Amino acid sequence: MTFSNEPPPDSRNALIAELVDEMTSWSPRERMLAFRSWLKGSLSLIHLHVLTVLESDGALPMSRLAETLDVSVASTTGIVSRMEERGLVARSHGEADRRVVLVQLTESGVAIFRDMTEHRRQHLATVFERLTDDELTALLTGLRAMRSARLAIHAEKLESGLVSVTLRAAAAAKPGAPGSVKAPSTPAGDDA
Repeated sequence: MTFSNEPPPDSRNALIAELVDEMTSWSPRERMLAFRSWLKGSLSLIHLHVLTVLESDGALPMSRLAETLDVSVASTTGIVSRMEERGLVARSHGEADRRVVLVQLTESGVAIFRDMTEHRRQHLATVFERLTDDELTALLTGLRAMRSARLAIHAEKLESGLVSVTLRAAAAAKPGAPGSVKAPSTPAGDDA
């Protein structure tokens, strides 16, 4: 007779489904509050997208940024102009080819995500204060296991060639190190 801590397959699948439901449940009200927080100071979603792309990829030529955003160079120029007026990005000319216009984050642009992260950390700390020590320990154990599983999945994708060059560079960076990439977080955790 073999003993296992693993639940039977049907029970395990039900448990996984419940966990997915818990981690992806985000009511319209919660989503609205998050968007209001993100858009504080009337920062548009397209501006957030530009900031995220530049945070991830570093300075980009205007044409490459337009391609990434899936809009015309003319539209990108307008978006970048408005962001430059607010001090979020800066334009410069390429050293090798002066015709190339590079767009990069300014310190104010970087501060947007730093402030959002700090706000999210404070909110999570408030939520965690309501948990017992046992619940906190169990949650930490589970989240560490999730991170390990996510890293294993990403490593498998890297080995099989299913991940882009940009993600390969991101995977090589240490989490939290300068230049490392952070994916947007869901309310209850990260997607695999």
